[in-house]
Amino acid sequence: MASQTAPQQNPLQTTALHGLHFSLGAKMVPFAGYDMPVQYPLGVLGEHLQTREKAGLFDVSHMGQARLVPVNAADDAAEIFEQLVPGGIKTLKNGHMRYTQLTNEQGGILDDLMATRFDNDLWLVVNAACKDNDFAHIAAALQGQATLDIQHRALIALQGPLAVQVLQRLIAGVEDLVFMQAAWLTWQGHEVLVSRCGYTGEDGFEISVASQQAEDLAKALLAEAEVEAIGLGARDSLRLEAGLCLYGHDIDTTTTPAEADLLWSVPKRRRAEANFPGAAIINQQIENSPTRLRVGIQPQGRAPAREGTQVQNQAGQDIGTITSGGFGPSVGGPVAMGYVDSESGQIGTQVNLIVRGKPMPATITALPFVPQRYVKG
Repeated sequence: MASQTAPQQNPLQTTALHGLHFSLGAKMVPFAGYDMPVQYPLGVLGEHLQTREKAGLFDVSHMGQARLVPVNAADDAAEIFEQLVPGGIKTLKNGHMRYTQLTNEQGGILDDLMATRFDNDLWLVVNAACKDNDFAHIAAALQGQATLDIQHRALIALQGPLAVQVLQRLIAGVEDLVFMQAAWLTWQGHEVLVSRCGYTGEDGFEISVASQQAEDLAKALLAEAEVEAIGLGARDSLRLEAGLCLYGHDIDTTTTPAEADLLWSVPKRRRAEANFPGAAIINQQIENSPTRLRVGIQPQGRAPAREGTQVQNQAGQDIGTITSGGFGPSVGGPVAMGYVDSESGQIGTQVNLIVRGKPMPATITALPFVPQRYVKG
């Protein structure tokens, strides 16, 4: 009999800051095919509060970055891209960005992403776990109209109320940006793309930098007294408190923007044009209301309700499921979000969460759990 060997697993990819994470004492875990830091010696609780109170540095280089360029120089990549998303992209001003979703013909969300206009081009940032499929989908769907130039750059997020005063010491001009604006600026003679955005609910920035300069920039930021390195654990609790969706958990191909409470990202013009994938289904849900909705859920007591926890009404009937849940350090107790039947989604509705077979009382709550502190113009 021929000898058999175990199938080899694909090795984890690494970011340009991989070595730095080890030098900082990070605990590393597999995430979206990458070896990523889940926490540092400060711990998840400390890292969470550090970001809320001062400034936290995140490695988000696993995200996908690409430039969408029209084949015909006279065309507009933003207008072309609207064929694939329900967002209002062609109305973006130069240097402005927008959150939107790639949708399928059923209105389901293939991924959520950020799009930034620079003249007739678009700069796209997509989720790490979806980026290969996203880029293949976009390239195939827009073939002959636009080309996708995938960028192999690092991406660093600096988040927190002191982020701006830290970053302006290193990069001139960041203080002139407001929420959802971006600009190509200079750091030590190197061109960097700085966007005033993030996924924590705090003011902050994302900095796209060439991989070979990423570690030097990260070290320069960490040398500032207000900054600490932050891992995936605190990133998750921060975005949950801020009421922000995590793709693959709170949104996916089985959820639509209407069900996910993301209709603020679908302007009236796009609803009327109805020329993006799944428009008919999404418009039908807008007119008749979807049968389920994403809501905030606050468990009573101290025990968190994790993803997959069943939600029941007071009569003991199943009405939904938790999609994200955990302890909210800034809230001082457990927080969660999930989907419930529309008739049960009113704020203040009392529900039960089935935890280890026992009902745990909870309340349908408005999102976000903490105020979002973006700096808007």
